[in-house]
Amino acid sequence: QFDPDNTGYISTEKFRSLLQRHGSELDPHKLEVLLALADSNSEGRICYQDFVNLMSNKRSNSFRQAILQGNRRLCSKALLEETGLSLSQRLIRHVAYETLPREIDRKWYYDSYTCCPPPWFMITITIVAFFLYNGVVLDRFVLQVTHPLYLKNTLLYHPQLRAQAWRYLTYIFMHAGIEHLGLNVVLQLLVGVPLEMVHGAARISFVYVAGVVAGSLAVSVADMTAPVVGSSGGVYALVSAHLANIVMNWSGMKCQFKLLRMAVALVCMSFEFGRAVWLRFHPSAYPPCPHPSFMAHLGGVMVGITLGVIILRNYEQRLQDQTLWWIFLSIYVIFVLFAIFWNIFAYSLLDLKLPPPP
Repeated sequence: QFDPDNTGYISTEKFRSLLQRHGSELDPHKLEVLLALADSNSEGRICYQDFVNLMSNKRSNSFRQAILQGNRRLCSKALLEETGLSLSQRLIRHVAYETLPREIDRKWYYDSYTCCPPPWFMITITIVAFFLYNGVVLDRFVLQVTHPLYLKNTLLYHPQLRAQAWRYLTYIFMHAGIEHLGLNVVLQLLVGVPLEMVHGAARISFVYVAGVVAGSLAVSVADMTAPVVGSSGGVYALVSAHLANIVMNWSGMKCQFKLLRMAVALVCMSFEFGRAVWLRFHPSAYPPCPHPSFMAHLGGVMVGITLGVIILRNYEQRLQDQTLWWIFLSIYVIFVLFAIFWNIFAYSLLDLKLPPPP
């Protein structure tokens, strides 16, 4: 009836008249999304497939463009004002307000989130770090750096064993004391799990692993004689990306006590970083075995405020369409390649005195 030529498109005027006529039959959140699509479509026509995708909770390219343009009217009450929600619905709404700065994104997430799959990545990393290795293999909950067997394991990064490539990743499962482990576990659960619920395991795991790799490579370049333990590189990448996203979208973030939460996160990060700096330069109880480096923290922060911010800012939007994403990804790849060549040639050229292998 509205597409007599069978082109697959109808005009935005006809589309809007249909919404006005049948809007009461639609979910109010869906109606807002469709109105945003109609308001922002500069081509003057709506594709039938876009309509189908939106109604089936698939964000199409047209809707992504509608989100990017930003000029839309929210015709119904805010998600925060809705009443009669179950406990799980209130949790999902809380996560939406904690992580997303735009109301229409929050409503989209609230409508489409099914907890399938659950935030498995952060939970798995935490369980492995806390229990599998520290509790089962070592028969203790944490490997203290004051213990004579500190370096005698196959997971942490050691400059003499840098050719064993897995150590650039597996060092995250070792921690320099129970306080080190505790702070990292708390931060990655409180920040990482909500972020994974919203952005998905693929994006969050990429930020986390990129921070981990950048952390160990930063140590191999800037603190060449020190080992590395702890998941601070990945944790700091997530936390710094989240905090930077809040700062950049301050007016749109409606999370409660956002200033207090930022202050607490910064205090915890500063305390843990300060402890790492003090430990690095404190005389070792078992010379010549040095204490672990703090440079992994800085590597994680740099990943968080570059790649991490782009990923979190572009909720459900295709990263391959973002110019800034490719710029920061190229910088990261260049750094990784530089660090690899540095590890191959610089240690022999500089003739450093490295600690003996464990």
